[in-house]
Amino acid sequence: MMSRPRQSAGHTSLIQTSLRLCLISMLLLSLGGCAQIKSIFGEGDADGQAVRLSAKTLAGKGIDELNNGNYYKARKAFDEILDYYPFSPEAMLAQLKGADANYYMENYQEALVLYREFEERHPTNEAIPYVMYQIAMCYYQQIDRIDRDTSGADNAIKELSKLLRSFPDSPYTHEARARVRAANEFLVNHEYFVVEFYLRTEKYDQAQTRLQYLINTYPDATITPKARKLLQRLEAGNPPGFSLSSWLKDTLLPDWAQFDSDEDEAKTTPPSQEN
Repeated sequence: MMSRPRQSAGHTSLIQTSLRLCLISMLLLSLGGCAQIKSIFGEGDADGQAVRLSAKTLAGKGIDELNNGNYYKARKAFDEILDYYPFSPEAMLAQLKGADANYYMENYQEALVLYREFEERHPTNEAIPYVMYQIAMCYYQQIDRIDRDTSGADNAIKELSKLLRSFPDSPYTHEARARVRAANEFLVNHEYFVVEFYLRTEKYDQAQTRLQYLINTYPDATITPKARKLLQRLEAGNPPGFSLSSWLKDTLLPDWAQFDSDEDEAKTTPPSQEN
């Protein structure tokens, strides 16, 4: 019986090396196939390189996502236009709609930056009344409780008044007037809250001064008649001995819709807001 010839150590090593080379080749072919598959679905080209969508395609994608309420995806598409196609015809649209996406996501500071940049770069664009309204709304949406910071209401009134002066016949005029009145109601309620604080601490002179300011500055506010009655009591030396918290039904911003009527158009801003 013949015995099988013994393989040398060198021959065994050659076989192992060949197997390794085959495995490496198979792996490279597999990776190349993945790159080709990705290129079919738009994720890369035949060389495995990323394929960037055109500005026009990104703009269409962003609009679709925005209309469907997918604000994060919309913002991402518009940001990509601004990053990679800043001088394209779609860049202006991306800036405006990117601001809208941030606004709907309640990223009001980011939206403000984009709206203001649009206003500065395109001052004669037909969308400027809308942009001015949205700038005001970024502040309006940040109005807090009457016992807290009132800068949101102050800035909203300032920007809405600017819109009313610049474009008195814009599609946003009617609503802007109503929102100014609602913001004024918020501010007058804040003033009355301060009056209540002075009364609770028995600082009646300060309370009278604040009431007089309230009456002079907001003569048409809902709470002003009550403020006049309270001032009369204080001047007569008869301060109320009960809680005044019941006078304010709500500490939040009033619903602007209750001021949405033509007869209120002349009552837009207090005298101090006209400058």
